[in-house]
Amino acid sequence: MVPSTEWQGRVRVFRYFPTNYVWDLSINLSIEMGGRLGEIEAMCAPLKEAARTPEDGGTLAFRKVWSEGADNLIDLAQDDLARGRSLSASNKLMRAANYLITAERLQAHGSEGRMALYRKHLATFYQALGLGGTGAYRVSIPYAGKHLSGIFLPAEGVTGPQPVLVQVNGFDSTKEMRFMAQLPGMLAKRGIASLVLDQPGTGEALRLQGLTARHDSEHWATPVYEWLAARPDVDAARIGMEGVSLGGYYAPRAVAFEPRFACGVSWGANHDWRDVQKRRLEREGNLPVPHYWAHAAWVFGAKDTEDFMQKAEHMHLDGVLDRIRVPYLVTHGKHDSQIPLKWAHRTYEQLVNSPRRELVIFDERTGGVQHSSVDNSGPALDCISDFVAECLGGRIA
Repeated sequence: MVPSTEWQGRVRVFRYFPTNYVWDLSINLSIEMGGRLGEIEAMCAPLKEAARTPEDGGTLAFRKVWSEGADNLIDLAQDDLARGRSLSASNKLMRAANYLITAERLQAHGSEGRMALYRKHLATFYQALGLGGTGAYRVSIPYAGKHLSGIFLPAEGVTGPQPVLVQVNGFDSTKEMRFMAQLPGMLAKRGIASLVLDQPGTGEALRLQGLTARHDSEHWATPVYEWLAARPDVDAARIGMEGVSLGGYYAPRAVAFEPRFACGVSWGANHDWRDVQKRRLEREGNLPVPHYWAHAAWVFGAKDTEDFMQKAEHMHLDGVLDRIRVPYLVTHGKHDSQIPLKWAHRTYEQLVNSPRRELVIFDERTGGVQHSSVDNSGPALDCISDFVAECLGGRIA
């Protein structure tokens, strides 16, 4: 099957499997994380028929083919290492980690081999990180008798305590995915450090620590802020928070109830996630992963869909945002097929006490019109990194 594009009004969308939004979303995410189109096409070509049964045999077929693609890159990286070419090995291993997590996030919770696949992804990613010379390293933050894991990337060219942007996941992303998706590197060049975090309900916090999601994000955001503020290399007065997708709910909630954060960003507004879930029950809008309702119950530690929906009732920002008294940026894709555009306007309208509130809608002219700009993250990356640099005392030129 030849990759193609599809016009939706005036919106050009990359579609490899036209009947399978979830897989195409995964492909676009992989591209934004640095995947190579030639490698992706080679992995997708055998999956044409499997794409028609995405939740059962299809996800297993996807996992097999993408894991094999990753294994080939791992073998090639070993050839590089045998010749002392560690930077090239790092590049290949990072793409292998990309393809492994892309396959892992499509699997059903509890499916055989999923945890082993996730651990293999982690081992591959951190081997790549260690060989790549970026200066980024893994950190562990005490929380609720356990810990939250993160990736810390120092700012470039900064002497003394540095500003930091905390970056949190959406519903089904991980800190490694977010690191590969370029924002930390762009911020580093602007003099801003990054802490990319697996908050409860995501990544290692969910898979390895058993920490499930909660609506009151300040519960974990405050310990994260205080851990950063206690570091001698961090300026406690210049710590901000950004969240992507469902993080577009978590971040403003955290900034509202933890006033020591110096700025905030919603990369995709998620003002009323309870309403989104009700629409999804009615089969409105696109879903981000297969086995969606089982995944949601896992993320939130719910017994079943009914229990999850009760937990989701708390997931809205009405009556919260007037607490925010620091600069705040809201971005949204004009044609987001998961979260309606109206919620971006609602978030912006309720930021009545922010001294600098901005709403940026990515449209046909800019690109990045889909959910959290997964179709083209370039405009959002530029916009967010510049806004944060301006608010936290970084550089934009």
